[in-house]
Amino acid sequence: MSVLDGIRGPRDLDALSAAQLKELAAEIRGFLVDNVSRTGGHLGPNLGVVELTIALHRVFDSPNDPIIFDTGHQSYVHKLLTGRQDFSALRARGGLAGYPQRAESPHDVVESSHASSSLSWADGISRAFGRTGRSDRHVVAVVGDGALTGGMTWEALNNITDDNDRNLVIVVNDNGRSYAPTIGGMARHLNRVRMAEAYRDISQRSSRMAGRFGAVGRALYRGVRGGTHGFLSRFTNNSSLYSNLDIKYLGPVDGHDLPALIETLQLAKSYGAPVIVHAITEKGRGYQPALDDEADQFHAVGRIDPATGGSLGASAQGWTDVFADELVRIGERRPDVIAMTAAMLRPTGLAPFAERFPDRVYDVGIAEQHAVASAAGLAYGGLHPVVALYSTFMNRAFDQLLMDVALHRAGVTFVLDRAGVTGPDGPSHHGMWDLALLHIVPQVRIAAPRDAARLREELAEAVAVRDAPTVVRFPKGAVAEEIPAIERLQDGVDVLSRGDAEDVLIVGIGPFARLGLDVAERLRAQGIGATVVDPRWVVPIAGSIVELAARHRLVITLEDGIRVGGIGTRVRQVLREAGIDTAVDELGLPDRFLDHASREQILEDAGLTPAKIAQDVVSQVLGTRVPVARPEEGRGLPTVTGPIGRLRTPGR
Repeated sequence: MSVLDGIRGPRDLDALSAAQLKELAAEIRGFLVDNVSRTGGHLGPNLGVVELTIALHRVFDSPNDPIIFDTGHQSYVHKLLTGRQDFSALRARGGLAGYPQRAESPHDVVESSHASSSLSWADGISRAFGRTGRSDRHVVAVVGDGALTGGMTWEALNNITDDNDRNLVIVVNDNGRSYAPTIGGMARHLNRVRMAEAYRDISQRSSRMAGRFGAVGRALYRGVRGGTHGFLSRFTNNSSLYSNLDIKYLGPVDGHDLPALIETLQLAKSYGAPVIVHAITEKGRGYQPALDDEADQFHAVGRIDPATGGSLGASAQGWTDVFADELVRIGERRPDVIAMTAAMLRPTGLAPFAERFPDRVYDVGIAEQHAVASAAGLAYGGLHPVVALYSTFMNRAFDQLLMDVALHRAGVTFVLDRAGVTGPDGPSHHGMWDLALLHIVPQVRIAAPRDAARLREELAEAVAVRDAPTVVRFPKGAVAEEIPAIERLQDGVDVLSRGDAEDVLIVGIGPFARLGLDVAERLRAQGIGATVVDPRWVVPIAGSIVELAARHRLVITLEDGIRVGGIGTRVRQVLREAGIDTAVDELGLPDRFLDHASREQILEDAGLTPAKIAQDVVSQVLGTRVPVARPEEGRGLPTVTGPIGRLRTPGR
């Protein structure tokens, strides 16, 4: 039996010898490569924290001592050591989540998986322990050097040092990278620490010499380490970073040296006040294909060949690829267009633009709020910023969009990747709130392309707007098959299909235009005429949508955002203001956090399938129990359980 097979919980580590711990680390790396290569997931970050996670669980008593991971994508080793070793369905329905998840284990505390929040959590938990008589418990926050580029970590540090009477350990997992190499002044400082050979040499020689004298020598080493830190800092200048924060600093320590890690963490545990442990690790450690990947060292992978690291997934063009190519074309024509992102240059498709125009790209680190406010300043200075973010991370900068960009009528374009349901990354990464959040911003204009051609044209239209924020959103994955319009109306709305009668108007937003066409086909088989339109620009609501709604008996809006307060709600309000009482059925995602599963499974659960939507529409239009046929099969579905509501017949 392998060492890993014998681990059912963290306390099983206590009986292992140093040699067995080293063997366990090797087994875990092999396990990760073997399993993640089959399912996809965050491989490089987890390979880099194997020894660190083993040491944390050896020294601290989780869950009595909560361990908080920031952002959580590096928690696979933590899952293995806390009794979760079935990775066969990682990130799939019924399997382990790709991030910490409370429903899985009491060892998982924070599952939001948005960076830079762990220190605030740790601050709050440790204060609560002190006030509720549990001050003997420790709180550990594991934060990457990338997350230190987020301002929230420094807000937390400022408050953590306000109360030194608590057991709080901050472990800085410093691998020089977030997705790609970490940028900014903090990164430059930590890089100097990593490269300071004098510090490492002196520290390692001192530790080895002290170890020759057994327990007494090691105790002496621990005692003088704090004093010698002042001398060593002449080489690394570490003290300049933390001295004004009034917080103890230990390190840097080799994040792959288990004995050194354990000893340093034990020292931190015994300190009795907030302390920072600086561990230097290597992302992708032990797996050569990851180390050879200069882009992001296999930060996140799909299915790969474990022997070579080569991708086994489909190579279809993705939405991000289309955006990346088109932005370069726009950049050729428009020297005022610049690009910004928050530590996600490659994931958001800005790498080609950066290669073509290296002096026109700003990566601000994990600092979305700063990116958006800075973009307002760039627009004031005569440039047109294109801010590329994942949709879920736009949530963090809503105030800056509202007060810094929109209030000042700044011409800034936001490109939101992974909008809607993203699937296996789980509740914190679904881009399902952007439409409901952003459409309430005054003057904002929001585009949702249905295919690659529309993405290109809508992006060009977005950067042409100089006096208001514009948003272009698209989903994760392969770009949708092109859907030609049969007519473009005067205000830019595309008509995709017309029925024999004007019974139902289907407004398909973005990639849901295809869903609208599939629904219309099923309705046609039941003798119900449906007009399908793609508004292209979903905010503001186009006048032609209002005119079409007045001529139809029912309006169906389809959006891959939350239904409550979404675009459908806005359509209903606009129709009411225009005095049009056509019934509106707003279809979208439920207003709850959605677990990890495939996109198809999540949409089916939400009732966003052609069969379910058509069934409900038939019930409303005909007001009776009517089976809905599948056009491709010619056979009925289960009958409708009851009418949703009868409709008026509007004047024509």
